[in-house]
Amino acid sequence: MAEALLFASSEPLSLEELTLRLPDGVDVLGVLETLQKIYATRGVNLVRLAGKWCFRTADDLAYLMHRNVEEQRKLSRAALETLAIIAYHQPVTRAEIEEIRGVSTSKGTLDVLLETTWIRMRGRRRTPGRPVTYGTTDQFLIYFGLESVKDLPGLEELKGAGLLDSAVPASFLVPTPNDEDALTEDEDPLEDGSLFDEPADEPARN
Repeated sequence: MAEALLFASSEPLSLEELTLRLPDGVDVLGVLETLQKIYATRGVNLVRLAGKWCFRTADDLAYLMHRNVEEQRKLSRAALETLAIIAYHQPVTRAEIEEIRGVSTSKGTLDVLLETTWIRMRGRRRTPGRPVTYGTTDQFLIYFGLESVKDLPGLEELKGAGLLDSAVPASFLVPTPNDEDALTEDEDPLEDGSLFDEPADEPARN
């Protein structure tokens, strides 16, 4: 029954969702772990992403799907940099993103990332202007195949992948990501209309 539910679902299912659909008294986690072992050497694997369970093509066979999967719209470099900053530094405001990047961040860049559902507005920083804070979503974890945001690569992994210069300063640190739903001490909840009251970009000057 659990196998059928997971195959039929278009979205990953949580332990709670499966518990509601399976007979009372079933050790649902035990069932999932058994299925995970059964499918470990098959063409599809049962994996846990963002705390939910789903079947995914085995990593060593992913190349077979390349021709059949519709290519996602490519993000600009600015959007990728912004997404990475949000993932590692959340909760983070637009001004803080700009400070880290060293350049201004267009509201359109954040709008694109919001449309992908990979980021969300979390709350408002308790500072003048009460800017919106941003964080990642479960959809971000699922798309990138992560169980938790803490599974994002660390300093040595980034160096090994060639994404960081091996000669980075000794003082350079990769922050430990944290995507807990609970607001931090310097965040307030979003109010009604918060989706529309972010400061607009300044008009271009001639």
